Amino acid sequence: MSDLAAFFETARLPIMSEVSQSLVRTLNDPDATASHIETIISKDPALTANLLRLANSAQFGLSRQVLSLDHAITMLGMSRIRSLALSTSISTAFPTVPGLDRKAFWRYCMACAGYAQWLAGGAGLDPQQAWLSGMMLRLGELLIGQRAPESLVEIEAQPTPARVRWEREHQLFGFDEVQVTAVLARHWKFPDAIVNGLQSASAPMTADVFDKLSGVVHLAALLADDPSPTPDLVSELPLPVIQALALDRHWMVARFPRADSFVDVTDL
Repeated sequence: MSDLAAFFETARLPIMSEVSQSLVRTLNDPDATASHIETIISKDPALTANLLRLANSAQFGLSRQVLSLDHAITMLGMSRIRSLALSTSISTAFPTVPGLDRKAFWRYCMACAGYAQWLAGGAGLDPQQAWLSGMMLRLGELLIGQRAPESLVEIEAQPTPARVRWEREHQLFGFDEVQVTAVLARHWKFPDAIVNGLQSASAPMTADVFDKLSGVVHLAALLADDPSPTPDLVSELPLPVIQALALDRHWMVARFPRADSFVDVTDL
């Protein structure tokens, strides 16, 4: 049995709500409609209220107040609302892990999601699929923190950029948080594209076959490390991954997103 398989033998996996499970199933359904998504989300009044709060926050810059779920879907789009619903549902499925700053953790996750969505546009990938993958990338650390809280102190020792964190996890367990997240995504029955994208996201260039989603999420994770990002960060990203994705670095610098443009779910 591999180290990762052994970890999941005793790990306590969070349970997705029925609403979240229904939303995940629509990811594989090309016939899913806005009305279908609205019907699913409306079964959870608390989730609906949180989505309306998000839609009315300054970060979306809407010109008028959103008063209903169908209006939010009209203004922000079905895919965006579905991703937001899944992110808020997933964040509430995990309890607070001692030793981990919950707000900082989810702020990182949403920054990673935002960068992944932006990079996906330049790499020709589905932006919402990339957004959701980026948001989920670090969830495995929460499972590691629950399963081995004594190791979380070492994992989170300063400095904690993504690559350092992944290296520490490999030294301690023989696998990293990203691989844990991939197994969790498979357990939750996320589409194979997301599972495969997560599987090699910590080291996309070492995979037998390069996965573009892995590359996008890898770059997003590195960008999310910086709390005050600037376009200069593009020059610090691994060139082989950028080239494998056929990304234009001039485009990346010119279109570099503002940090305050990312969704914030830390108060939900």
